[in-house]
Amino acid sequence: MDMKSKIDALLKEAETSLAQATSRESLEAFRIRFLARKGSVATLFDEMKTIAPEERPTVGKLLNSLRAQIQSSFDGKIKQFVQDHHHDKRIDLTLPGRSRFVGTKHPITQTADEIKSIFVSMGFGVADGPEIEDDYHNFEALNFPPDHPARDSQDTFFLSKNLLLRTHTTPVQIRVMEEHQPPVRVIMPGKVYRNEAISARSYCVFHQVDGLYVDEGVTFSELKGTMISFIKRFYGSSVRYKFRPTFFPFTEPSADIYISCFLCGGKGCRLCKQNGWLEILGCGMVDPNVFRSVGYDDEKYTGFAFGLGIERIALLRYGIDDIRLFYENDIRFLNQF
Repeated sequence: MDMKSKIDALLKEAETSLAQATSRESLEAFRIRFLARKGSVATLFDEMKTIAPEERPTVGKLLNSLRAQIQSSFDGKIKQFVQDHHHDKRIDLTLPGRSRFVGTKHPITQTADEIKSIFVSMGFGVADGPEIEDDYHNFEALNFPPDHPARDSQDTFFLSKNLLLRTHTTPVQIRVMEEHQPPVRVIMPGKVYRNEAISARSYCVFHQVDGLYVDEGVTFSELKGTMISFIKRFYGSSVRYKFRPTFFPFTEPSADIYISCFLCGGKGCRLCKQNGWLEILGCGMVDPNVFRSVGYDDEKYTGFAFGLGIERIALLRYGIDDIRLFYENDIRFLNQF
């Protein structure tokens, strides 16, 4: 049999074999049989040395054409095979897609972010401080007397004689004033700790946002204006509010701020303890003793400070009756937010 007949016969054999290949295994067997280094096509190329020199150019073109044709047919078969088997036939592509469960922010984080955004829009910066504090920053610099009840181990988690878990974020005010000269306008959100019995209304750990504004000529009217602006933006312009005198060691004069109960409209209910008002934050003018502890001139500068509990704000806003729900990580509770 001459070389041209062998080439035609091999091409026909390859076409028949490729048509019968319907699996990955059979396609791989075809490649090894015809296109591998020791396959049928390579064997014909080895026979070129037995061809007369004058016939080799013609036979070489035929062999190259044979190899290219078989390779092209094989590549096309592979491509079609991949397309036909791209999707698992057991999957019903007409079914709707599976839902993806996307996490959301914890209600405490949502409330804190909204509070921060309101004060930042008023020109306040944001500062942070350590949760493990010393007695000086947590009490002494804030004008707490040595016999103040807050310094008792029944109220505070002491780590040593001088170190404790901070009981409020107000110590950050001291640290900010130690590092910066007036004007100072900053809020200080963070986690705080109190040695309290855990119940529906109290917890041993919670979150606060403290605020501080110090400059020349700061007045109580500016404090009231800032607090009223925050209340109306957070609770709505129709909310009623009132200031009531109180006492804090680090501010004088001091006030608690109440808003009308949004659950009963001020008529009295379980949430507001039947008096129609809800306490939301404390505030006051910075005591001169605090300025002296950080080296500020209390004759030149005045300022106001305020603090609010984020859990309390969230409890009141969402009508939640148990603070422990915030810390139980119950997905049924968290999905509501």
